[in-house]
Formats: sequence, structure tokens, C-alpha cells
Amino acid sequence: MPTASGLVALNAGVADSSFAQAIELEILAELNLARTQPKRYAQLLREYRKFIRGTYFERPGEVTVVLNEGVKAVDEAIAFLERQKPVSPLSLSKGLSLAAMDHAKDQGSTGQTGHSGSDRSTMGQRVERYGAWQKTAGENIAYGAESARDVVIQLIVDDGVVSRGHRTNIFNAEFLVVGIAFGKHPGYRTICVQDFAGGYTER
Repeated sequence: MPTASGLVALNAGVADSSFAQAIELEILAELNLARTQPKRYAQLLREYRKFIRGTYFERPGEVTVVLNEGVKAVDEAIAFLERQKPVSPLSLSKGLSLAAMDHAKDQGSTGQTGHSGSDRSTMGQRVERYGAWQKTAGENIAYGAESARDVVIQLIVDDGVVSRGHRTNIFNAEFLVVGIAFGKHPGYRTICVQDFAGGYTER
């Protein structure tokens, strides 16, 4: 996890973070660490890899996680990070965070997964509740991760996701702002929703 001074640097784009939980700021810092120092993040994945046995992630003192691909996906992610060029850090958006929170609370209540809300709302409809996005937008959702680093590692590895779409979102240079919400989920213990955009104007 980044140091206190590192968190300040990696969260430099946050003008007012009073709306965010501490873990959400930590997730922002992890996203920005990966975006700005991908080779360093490759080393973190090498440490993560040590706890994989076949298709099980077994870290002492934690719940065993069943994987789809095992080390194959991790090795692919490491190779990706080694060749990935740094991209600019993300700034935290309150409006996007409120949209992410709506979805996290919804699924925390219903136990559903995926990008559609229980009211059939899309990611685009949720982010437009609080403002207007510019250029491009996308959404990541992680389930079951207990720490900020585990959230970001899960999404970069993208185990079982053929398109590696979550990884693509994290390293999309056109994304400049992000909203983050972390909460409880009845089926997977935790949920983290990340809403990205090329820009965002709040209402």
C-alpha cells in the first residue's frame, strides 16, 4: 500500500474528498500508482502470484478465492504492465462517485451483479443523474476484494474476462476522472464500482 506521503501525491487531483471514504481514496491511489508506474505494479503482481495454487488464491489468514485461469491471467497481466507506458493520473469526481455509489448501494441491497441497476438503469443513465460526461465513459466493478490493492489487482488481472475490459479501462489514457464507491455485497462480501470519464461537469 502507498505510504501516507505517497497517497497525497497519487491523490493530488482531489480538490475536495470529504464525500469519499478512506478506502475509496486508497483505491484512487492504487489506480494512479498502476497508471503512472505500471512496471512497479508488475512487481506487486509477482508478489500476488506467489499465493496461487492451481486455480486457488490462498493467502494466509484470508478466505480462499477460486480463480478461472490461475497464473495464466496473472502472467499475462505482468507482461502487459511491463510494456505499458505510463498514463496520467485520474482525478476524483464527486458526481461520478455519487453515480457509482447508487449502483454499489443498489447491488448491496439486491445481491445482483453486473452493470444494470435493479431499475434497469445503465451506467450512462446513472452518471447523467449528477452531471454531464465528456468524450468517453466506462465502468468497472470488482466483487469480493477486501483491500484497495486487491480491488485494483483483481481488475488488472481480469481473471476469466476474455476481453480484459476492466484492465483496458484502468489504462485508458482518455479517462481523466473517476468516481469510486466501495460497500458491502450480500453474495461476495464487498463491491467496488468505478465510473470513468474523459471529463465530467457536475450539475
